Amino acid sequence: MQITVIIPTYNEAENLPNLFSALFSLPLPDLKLLVVDDNSPDGTGQVADDLASRYPGRVSVMHRSGKLGLRTAYLEGFKQAIAGGAQAVAQMDADFSHEPAKLVEMAAALETADVALGSRYVPGGSVDKEWPMWRKGLSAFGNFYARTILGLPLRDITTGYRLWRRDVILGMPLERIQSNGYIFLVEMAYMAHSLEYKFAQVPIYFADRRWGKSKMSLKIQIEAALRVWQVRWHFRDLRKLGKQARKAFSG
Repeated sequence: MQITVIIPTYNEAENLPNLFSALFSLPLPDLKLLVVDDNSPDGTGQVADDLASRYPGRVSVMHRSGKLGLRTAYLEGFKQAIAGGAQAVAQMDADFSHEPAKLVEMAAALETADVALGSRYVPGGSVDKEWPMWRKGLSAFGNFYARTILGLPLRDITTGYRLWRRDVILGMPLERIQSNGYIFLVEMAYMAHSLEYKFAQVPIYFADRRWGKSKMSLKIQIEAALRVWQVRWHFRDLRKLGKQARKAFSG
C-alpha cells in the first residue's frame, strides 16, 4: 500500500531530520512524505528541501507564503497526495507527539477499516506522563464534550494522528469544512462518521513535543468549544442521508 504522510510545518527545522529517519526506517517500503511548510522563519522549508534531495522520489515539499492554517495545509496536501497516487493518506505532527512506529499498526488496521485513528483514550492509549493534572483533565473533557454533542462513538476525536483510505478522502465533501484551527480535525471525523465510514481506533501514547514551542493557544481552544455546535448544525444533512450521501459525493 502506497502511503503518503502529510506533515504540516511551521518552525520544525529541529524535528524534521530525525522524524524522516524514524519514518523511513519503518517496514513500509512504499511510504512517501509530503511536507507542507508555511514559510517557517527558522528555515524548515530549506531543511525539507535538503531532505527531499537525500530521499529522491520519496519526499515532496509544498512551500506556502505564510501561516495559512491547518485546514488549507491538509486540504491542499490531500489533493497533491491523491494526485500522486497515494492509496492511503496519513496526518501527522512533526514534533514527535505522534509516535512514528504506530503508523505500521494503523496501516494494518486499514485492512478492515476505512479510517485509522491514533487514540489516546482507548485501552492502551495515554497522554504524556509529565502533563499536569489540569492539562490531562482539559484534554479528556474536550473530547468528552465534543463527542457527546456530536453523538460520536469515537473516544478521541481531536487526535491529529490519522490514516485515511484514498476512497474516503475522495468520498467526502471536504470543501464544506470551514474551520481553520484544530476543530478542523473534529469536522473531518464527524463528516466521515456521518457518511458511515468504518473507524479503527489504535491506542497511542501522546508525548509532549520534544523541541520547539507548542502552537496550541487559548484562542484555538475557545474556537473549538464554540465550533462544535456549528459543526453539528452544518452537517445535519449528512447525518440524515448517511451512505446515500456518500455515494452522491463520490460520484
